[in-house]
Amino acid sequence: MLEIIEKGGHLMWLLLGCSVFAMAVAAERFLYYHRASINVSLLLEGIGRRLRRKEYAEAVRECLGTPGPVARVVHAAVLHHDAPRAELKEIVQEAGQLEVQRLERYLPVLSTIAFVAPLIGLLGTILGMTDTFIQVSEVSGYASPFQLFRGVYQSLVTSAAGLVVAVPVFIMYSFLASNVRSLMREMERAGIEVVNLISESKRDREILSFSDERSEVADEKGQKGAHKKG
Repeated sequence: MLEIIEKGGHLMWLLLGCSVFAMAVAAERFLYYHRASINVSLLLEGIGRRLRRKEYAEAVRECLGTPGPVARVVHAAVLHHDAPRAELKEIVQEAGQLEVQRLERYLPVLSTIAFVAPLIGLLGTILGMTDTFIQVSEVSGYASPFQLFRGVYQSLVTSAAGLVVAVPVFIMYSFLASNVRSLMREMERAGIEVVNLISESKRDREILSFSDERSEVADEKGQKGAHKKG
């Protein structure tokens, strides 16, 4: 391994550094997305029961006890349950935008490395070929095929190394980006459903208070009728 790096020149160390850095970023993002993945249906089912019972404090605590961006979006909506529906939708959208920024953190680094690594390898090849022909011209002006082949081989090592770095990094980037899209869809779904659940709980409360007023009016009429009969 060290022999190949030495043959490729100084740019091989740069490619090695890019590879190690990309692996560290990919591992951190993979762990972050793994912790952020939850059973959204189960969370919404529990939150829905709390909201139907008007247990808003318990719903907030349940959101706080659940990790991940989906739970934080739901928490933002439940925390402002008294807000109108239009305002609730804006709150959910703003919370989702903040979470998207956290989810996409460091991903541009992976895409940049996947794009730049082959260019670094190509640059190493060009510099290696140039250096080979310069050495030949300075020594004797004539080189055997063996010397040329050896120079070309050493120069092409960097191009191969650039592709070896770029291909796995691009695969990791695509995989992580698909996880981000999946989490974004879950956040969108959870935001829509929690707004609907909060709106339904408000309608139930309005119907309950309206029926209470009607019963009070009926009781007053009944009492007046009893007084008249008396």
